[in-house]
Amino acid sequence: MPSSILKVIVPFILLFSPFVCFAANEIVLGMSAAFRGPTGGIGAELYRGAMAYIEHINRNGGINGKKILIKAYDDGYNPTPAIKNTIKLIEEDKVFILFNYVGTPTVTRVLPILKSNSHKHIYLFFPFTGAMPHRKPPYDEYVFNLRASYEQETGGLVENFLKIGRKKIGIFYQADAYGRSGWDGVRKTLAKYGLKIVAEATYKRGAKYTDSFKKQVQILKDAGTDAVISVGAYAACSGFIRDARDMGWDVPIANVSFAGSEFIINILLEEERKTGRKYTYNLINSQVVPSYEDLSLPAVREYRKLMDFYNPMPPPNLIDPDYKPLKYSFVSFEGFLNAKVVIEMLKRLGHEPKRENIKRVVESIKNLDIGIDEKISFSEKKHQALDKVYYTTYKNGKSIPIKDWSEWKK
Repeated sequence: MPSSILKVIVPFILLFSPFVCFAANEIVLGMSAAFRGPTGGIGAELYRGAMAYIEHINRNGGINGKKILIKAYDDGYNPTPAIKNTIKLIEEDKVFILFNYVGTPTVTRVLPILKSNSHKHIYLFFPFTGAMPHRKPPYDEYVFNLRASYEQETGGLVENFLKIGRKKIGIFYQADAYGRSGWDGVRKTLAKYGLKIVAEATYKRGAKYTDSFKKQVQILKDAGTDAVISVGAYAACSGFIRDARDMGWDVPIANVSFAGSEFIINILLEEERKTGRKYTYNLINSQVVPSYEDLSLPAVREYRKLMDFYNPMPPPNLIDPDYKPLKYSFVSFEGFLNAKVVIEMLKRLGHEPKRENIKRVVESIKNLDIGIDEKISFSEKKHQALDKVYYTTYKNGKSIPIKDWSEWKK
């Protein structure tokens, strides 16, 4: 066939094939996440952690000579923009996979889009949410998860509180699919012991730290709650902690991984500097990755080295102008691990990766060592690789693993 005709035909094939969706030397990952506003730090740090590893891969030849790119859009942690971004990523940007989405209210709304595009073999990899809808039929086959679920996180928190005699557990949560997912985990675990949630208080998604949460604190306090589990975003969770302590309520308050423990601590430390009061005590966080302070883990050492060396940032148009990146965080470490597993998948897809091979290749990953204390496995029936939940508290200027819960014993 004459080269002049090939020059016309090949771009046409690349544009309209559902399986080849990147330039000859690029593999594009599509990301929709909150980059601005009360939860913007989550998207920014997840992106930064992933790009620290991806940049390292790109500077060392890429994957079979192909560079990895992240095409990212801000959705403000709201479903409608997330839906629009997802359609654009699939239909206009023709990304190879969707990656690193942030939040339950957004992810749950894009699941039908994945199902309707099943003929194109569109998959979402490693969303930053522990909700159940994408872990169960009919959507589980289109999503791969690295992290444990919110049921596992909140269930573990309940178990540990019960062991130390704190049976009157209350919950503060975001009034949407995310909050209810955590609420359901608390409820189910308590039910196993013949117990119920002693009180619950909600807030609306998008609440700011400057908002008042005194009513929510009072509801839980009046019920005699002796431990609180918060399922919310970091701005609201920080405001709730501030108001609880200002009202003289010192019970342990536990937050799940989505809240972003470093963001909460930084907000409360700033409040301590302003007021001279103490807010960063009796705080617990469940985490879905090991501590980035654990230098015995190869992945932690690699993560810190590459974050220091590349110090990646999201495109300036995505983030607030005054955003201050975190040196290290559980969120960026999760993004880093997400990227490691995706890169492994891309390697296994070979020189000409095709989307129709993704599911088979990922489900064949068994006992993959990514440098943490657990190995990674997927299967046709299990699209979640990790089940372990970790627990941290803030002491002596840093987040440390909890080895003994007895200090919160009632």
